[in-house]
Amino acid sequence: MLNYIHSIPTQVFFGKGQISHLTGILGAYGKRVLLTYGGGSVKRIGLYDEVMKLLHDGGFEVTELSGIEPNPRIQSVEKGVLLCRQNRIDVILAVGGGSTIDCSKAIAAGVYYEGSDLWEMVRNARSLQKALPLVDILTLSATGSEYDSGAVITNLDTHEKLGRTFTYPAASICDPTYTFSVSAYQTAAGSADIMSHIFEGYFSETQDSCLSDGIAETVLKTVIRYCPIAIAKPDNYEARANLMSASSIACSGIPEYGKQRTGWPCHAMEHELSAYYDITHGVGLAILTPRWMRFILRKNPACAWRFAMLGRNVLGLTGEDEAGMAEQVVSAIENFFHTVGLPSSLRELKIGSEHFAEMAVHANQNERLSHAFVPLTTDDLTAIYHDCL
Repeated sequence: MLNYIHSIPTQVFFGKGQISHLTGILGAYGKRVLLTYGGGSVKRIGLYDEVMKLLHDGGFEVTELSGIEPNPRIQSVEKGVLLCRQNRIDVILAVGGGSTIDCSKAIAAGVYYEGSDLWEMVRNARSLQKALPLVDILTLSATGSEYDSGAVITNLDTHEKLGRTFTYPAASICDPTYTFSVSAYQTAAGSADIMSHIFEGYFSETQDSCLSDGIAETVLKTVIRYCPIAIAKPDNYEARANLMSASSIACSGIPEYGKQRTGWPCHAMEHELSAYYDITHGVGLAILTPRWMRFILRKNPACAWRFAMLGRNVLGLTGEDEAGMAEQVVSAIENFFHTVGLPSSLRELKIGSEHFAEMAVHANQNERLSHAFVPLTTDDLTAIYHDCL
């Protein structure tokens, strides 16, 4: 088990009615609030009105930034930074899913960025030292952005989608009832994202990380159990609550404590798909993950031990044939994504092979995947993309 550092400063308010803490949380930072949100869902479910009433009654000055995209654009970051500076914002309140929270993280850091090119800030985010306080109200179980410091920002002009570290939310209000209205498709896509966050760290060469592996396996079992229930019964609190908790833990780093870093190959490849085609992140991951699994099993059959471990501990498989069990695991994962209604090929999304080569080059920039569970070359990534057609 390798050394690790634990630091998650976010305070989580989980459960029904936790929005009652909102004004107290915000008030500690000031009265001038930038309220960020995406499309119309927060208004359709009545959350916007609820938030605005609390802010009005609490004497807060509210500036709004709406229309944040599912793959948040650098242009939205630029708008938010300008609004913060013009209105001397004290604290940002992000209401929505991972995209709104991600964009708000970049805005929070961008306020203190001394340069004029915020895309350059995203490229070099590791040098950032300061950010505005950020509070969020979560409405989608998927990215885990409510409990980590990372954010993914897209520049469609340059076909880049970059994940960087900006800032942790100071507090996250996680009320599962706000996810009751999430569609079956988005529930499935969010669940695929949660599972991918686990797979990316679980498939590691480190073999003595029993606690981390056990946490990861429990998150997978939770999603596999409750995603179909949430789809069939959208207002089932037990299902929505368990998915929301799984979302927060999966991308927190906790399931990877003490493990060798892997480079997150499926996320590296999916970011390219989203940068070129603006697809739903979880959908891209659901297509890529089984293909990546089959590819690494072909490239290095000795890696089957990790698949067999997942099969025994998550899927309840038995037997001594690790290679056979590995194939069963991949088929089971592929079938799960299919049964919850997710596409199984890029052709279903009308995506062809025209950009695969350049996407692979960028996904493996600086040979970042040379230390993956099974090391991958740029040619390997191109082959995996082709397998997804």
